[in-house]
Amino acid sequence: MTTARYRPNRELAMDPLVSCKLCLGEFPLEQMTTITQCQCVFCTLCLKQYVELLIKEGLETAISCPDSACPKRGHLQENEIECMVATEVMQRYKKLQFEREVLLDPCRTWCPSSTCQAVCQLKETDSPALPQLVQCAVCALEFCSACKASWHPGQACPENILPITSFLPGENSSFYKNEEDDAPIKRCPKCKVYIERDEGCAQMMCKNCKHAFCWYCLESLDDDFLLIHYDKGPCRNKLGHSRASVIWHRTQVVGIFAGFGLLLLVASPFLLLATPIVLCCKCKCSKGDDDPLPT
Repeated sequence: MTTARYRPNRELAMDPLVSCKLCLGEFPLEQMTTITQCQCVFCTLCLKQYVELLIKEGLETAISCPDSACPKRGHLQENEIECMVATEVMQRYKKLQFEREVLLDPCRTWCPSSTCQAVCQLKETDSPALPQLVQCAVCALEFCSACKASWHPGQACPENILPITSFLPGENSSFYKNEEDDAPIKRCPKCKVYIERDEGCAQMMCKNCKHAFCWYCLESLDDDFLLIHYDKGPCRNKLGHSRASVIWHRTQVVGIFAGFGLLLLVASPFLLLATPIVLCCKCKCSKGDDDPLPT
């Protein structure tokens, strides 16, 4: 990543402006940043916000060029990212990278103990998917490499346990599951992407697949426009909004549907009157095409 040095204003006035593909604004070269791998140029502010958003969402550890039509499909290098984000954001990025590396490594896995969460080494075998005994070098816990339960020699793994490739550190711990089912990190029930909830209401929408669901019971809310789900059952009154705001939301939704219905009702007589006229015009046009040309 290259950024030009500061120069006096009289020289800046002579420099041509460069267009940013993200905000479509034009800026002097001093306010632009070039990605080393693909040489695409963006304004520094836009690129910084783009990188911070991807790290915050945690959807990808390899941050690609923001230009979807980038010919080289470039990626930002770690030193480029470090130059534009805060220290705590960079630490989160490195943490996500490390977790992803362990997740994809068939010879490493996480200790399932909530108080440990160390990385354990697996024995190299011809079939890494087969269950094997793993002993954590930090807490000495013995567990199955496939289901993360206590080691069970000669017994099959429980069917309701997630496979080894779907675990992140501490997923079996109280950080992910507790008595109130209000864990800060859960998986989308549709696409299985990890989602972190730090604030807001219980109506969630997955950024990956746009699936709407309840945070507490993971039931689908795709067709529940009025949020009736939070009027009964175990999730009653757990939406996270006041009763007045819920009523106002329902009033708006009903108003939108009523508006469309009224519009259709008003327009229907005109549509009925216009239908014969349109059909006559089409018949005349068809008849005119069929008439023989005058001789």
